[in-house]
Amino acid sequence: MEEQLDEINRLLKERHFSEVKNRIKDENPADLALLFEELFGENFDEKAEFMMLFRLLPRDSAAETFAHMNGDMQGHLIGMFTDKELREILDELYIDDTVDMIEDLPANVVSRILQNSTTGERKAINDILRYPKDSAGSVMTIEYVSLHQDMTVAEAFEKIRKVGVNKETIYTCYVTENRRLIGVVTVKDLFTAEDDEKIGDIMETHIISVDTHEDKEVVGQMFRKYNFLALPVVDKDNRLVGIVTFDDAMDVIEEENTEDISRWAAVSPNEDSYFRTGVFKHAKSRIVWLLILMISATITQLITTHYEDAFKVIPLLVSFMPMIMDTGGNCGAQSSTLIIRGIALEEIHFSDFFRVVFKEFRISIIVSSILAVVNGVRIYFQYGWYENNLLLAITVALSIVATVILSKMLGAMLPMLAKKVKLDPAIMATPLITTIVDCTSLFIYFNIATIVFSNLMR
Repeated sequence: MEEQLDEINRLLKERHFSEVKNRIKDENPADLALLFEELFGENFDEKAEFMMLFRLLPRDSAAETFAHMNGDMQGHLIGMFTDKELREILDELYIDDTVDMIEDLPANVVSRILQNSTTGERKAINDILRYPKDSAGSVMTIEYVSLHQDMTVAEAFEKIRKVGVNKETIYTCYVTENRRLIGVVTVKDLFTAEDDEKIGDIMETHIISVDTHEDKEVVGQMFRKYNFLALPVVDKDNRLVGIVTFDDAMDVIEEENTEDISRWAAVSPNEDSYFRTGVFKHAKSRIVWLLILMISATITQLITTHYEDAFKVIPLLVSFMPMIMDTGGNCGAQSSTLIIRGIALEEIHFSDFFRVVFKEFRISIIVSSILAVVNGVRIYFQYGWYENNLLLAITVALSIVATVILSKMLGAMLPMLAKKVKLDPAIMATPLITTIVDCTSLFIYFNIATIVFSNLMR
């Protein structure tokens, strides 16, 4: 890849354009978009070769390559295009790709796009932009094949041949009557039917669809569950408004997973990539949670201060604090991660609350028992089996058992409760769980120590 980039860069600078054209003519559009990013990086707007290379792309792949580029590159190219070139690109783009592009571009660039769009395209773009940003309507396309139930299979094929080239998918066709969705038929169904059969006789009438205002995360879950190639989007009157295709659903799933991973790390979700996000924006997305976690950690400090007398009597108690806190945090993080993932995959629902909690309780009993025994053996070999060390081993063992049980209960319950009150379960991920468990584990540890060493602390 590195050698290819260097070679293309050299050929461009030496103005061997015909050789560059031959090298890129058979490349996949997605790979070409990546080539542009690797070749020109963040400084593409300062390099004349950027526009030269784009104009060398084959006409049939230029628009698709453009659709795969990031918003900054698209905006720069639009500023360099003539009106004729812009119209040619827009003619080749699917409406949903145009809408995705418009959402990331400055107002003056958007105005130019709309000026060079047809009346029908402008209406379609504005219709889609009307829907809430996180809704199914915002990610759908209106470019689908619709059929009538009275058509024969031969007539259906004739229509597909005529309009299919401009549609985003032809593998699934939708049967409508007065715009109402009444059936679905696949190309496989058409190929295996006789030419004179009616569409109404072979169409599937048990239709799974989604409302225009449904959350797009639900759309992604439906694709994952049903393995769709396309999902019809209908309004409240069951009129077919558009479809969500598999590639757009994959983008939705990737976006939602990125949001969850960000929240797991206590970072506010950000739509831009790492390098396209400025330093101050990165800091802004992280500082809020860091402040919350830091302030909440003062509770740990207050607990430690409150039991300061215990340290004076048994100084060795202090050395076990990090181990107790880390064990509790790790156990809580394990449970919360598995529960959050189960919720995301719709494997776990709030109705499973007590079933999940009971299962985590049984797991915590086994895990805590093993950890307690191992620590008892460690204390014996490290400090010897004197009276105070025996009491210390009992204190640590009981603290581990109680901490592990509590942390796994919290790790299981908090994400489910968050989902129930319509919060993102990912909020209850590692950083927050760890902070909560740190406070509770220290409280448990010192109270057990106070009871076990009560004679020495008087």
